[in-house]
Parts: sequence; C-alpha cells; structure tokens
Amino acid sequence: MNGEQVQPGEATSRATLGGHIAIARFDHWTKNVFAAPGVLMAAKGATDLNSDTAWRVAIGFVSLGLIASSNYVLNELLDAPFDINHPTKRNRPVPAGRVNIPLAYVQWLLTMAGGIGLGMVVGTPFAITMAALWIMGIAYNVPPLRTKDKPFVDVLSESVNNPIRLLAGWFMVIPIASKTNFAPASLLLSYWMIGCYFMALKRFAEYRTIGDDDRAAQYRKSFAFYNEHRLLIAVMFYGSSAMLFFGAFVMRYRLELIASFPVVAWLMAVYLHLSFKPDSAVQAPENLYRERSLVCAAIACALIMGILMFVDMPFLHDIFQPTAPVAK
Repeated sequence: MNGEQVQPGEATSRATLGGHIAIARFDHWTKNVFAAPGVLMAAKGATDLNSDTAWRVAIGFVSLGLIASSNYVLNELLDAPFDINHPTKRNRPVPAGRVNIPLAYVQWLLTMAGGIGLGMVVGTPFAITMAALWIMGIAYNVPPLRTKDKPFVDVLSESVNNPIRLLAGWFMVIPIASKTNFAPASLLLSYWMIGCYFMALKRFAEYRTIGDDDRAAQYRKSFAFYNEHRLLIAVMFYGSSAMLFFGAFVMRYRLELIASFPVVAWLMAVYLHLSFKPDSAVQAPENLYRERSLVCAAIACALIMGILMFVDMPFLHDIFQPTAPVAK
C-alpha cells in the first residue's frame, strides 16, 4: 500500500451484518474477567450476600460488555485509516468496507445506552463507573485528545480501564459507595500498572511485527517515538510498579497473598517471553488462549490467589512479623 492512508470502505464495497457484529468484538468480552477480583474482594467483606447480589453481578457483566463493545465500535471506526497500514488489521471490517459508517455510529450510541441503562439497575455508583469507562474510550480514540497517539499516555490511558473494571466488580457487590468500604487504592494502582505492563508488551510485539519504522509510525503515531529499547524500559517500569503496589496491598490487607508472588512473577515472565515470538499472540489478546504456557500460568495464578483470599495462614503472619525497630 506504499504506506498511504486509505479511507474506510475503499477496499471493498458492501456492508454486512457480520461486519457490524464483528466491530462490537463480543469475543473481547473475556477481558471483563478483570472485574472478577473486584467482585471477590467486595464479596469477602460483605455480610449481606443474597440472590439480589447474584443478579447484580450478572447484569453488571452484561452492562460492562456493552460499554466495552461501544468503545470497540468507536475504535474500529476511527482507526480504520491507520489499520490499512498494518499487516493483518487492514482486513478488519471497516477498512475492508463491510460496515455502514453512519449505522455504526448509531451502533456505538445504542450499545452505550444499553450499558448505562443496565448499569442503573445495578446501582448509581456502578452506572457512573460505566460512564467513566465509556468516556475513557472517547479520550483514547477521538481527536484532538486521542491519547492513543501520544507516547506513554497511550498505555496509561488504555490501561486505566483495568482499575475501572475492578471498581465495576466492587460496585456489583456493594452498590452503594462509601469512604469506609471502598476498593483499596494500592490494589487499584497495582491493577493499573499491571495493565500498563501488558499493554506496553502489546506495543512492543506490534512494533517488532511491523518491522518498518516509517510504516509503524503511519499505523500508530506513538511509534514515531517508540523503539524496542524505550518500550522495554517502560515494560520494566510498569512491571516493577505493579508488584510494588501489590506488595503494599498484600501487607496491609491480605498477607496470605504473599505466597502468590512466585506464580504472579511466572505469569509475567511467560507473557514477556511470548512478546518476542514472531507474529506474537500478545498483539491480539483474544487469541492468547492458544498459548498453553500462558493458560497454565494464568489458571495456576487464579486458583492460588483465589484460595489464598479465603484460607488463613497464621504462620505467614509469624514469619513476617517486624523484627527490626519500627519508627513510631
């Protein structure tokens, strides 16, 4: 394509129902699993769990999915002129001409309305959280802000959806916001930074796959600044920050989770390894289920952390008792 930008719909000519379904990326709803820790954390401290809670969680996940789909539709529409410069994304429905553009904008608004409407059923704090997630989609995609074009800001602004999802899970169980019953800041920050770690590795894998600096910059403006060296330094920063904040959360709220550190480190190491593979699945997280090593690490991590959330281990508290003088 000689690197030139092509307007959506120039590649082929016919909009299809399948194209409109595809741009909603229903297969990406699996990312909403990042709300599950918020559900578990809130449920552990809740005293009034009942069938209403189960309904709120079920409705909440559907609401979360609809808001995510709304953001994906906008992303597909506004990224189409750039996707044509990517080896595989050029075949997406919008640049391939399989989407009616005006109808897609209606689809964007309708999925948002459905998500916020269901969110109000769960509770006002949850609905506000859904609105925040939708607004972040606008900030990430829409000029002149379009944070996805700005180095480092792109990763930070996209990954903030992680703590938003965690808050969503929290408000599914605890529908009323309270200063004394709120998701811990240390956990939210750790969740944000681990999202940045994964996103920076996605950028790294994309950059390596394109393999041409000029074309990479035409596909994503931030790639005019990024290179492998800078991206790997950012990955190190985000990964270290994530674990430091996670350590702060563990020492204050649930010491048993300290036993999960090795398996969390294993998961992060496997993800880093995958980012170096040619045409890495890290570029398309919806395909990561095909990577057995990552699936094994993720399942082990989820099981161990789930168990440690509810099984008390007094000996760990004895081991980690302060043994040096503590300033008062």
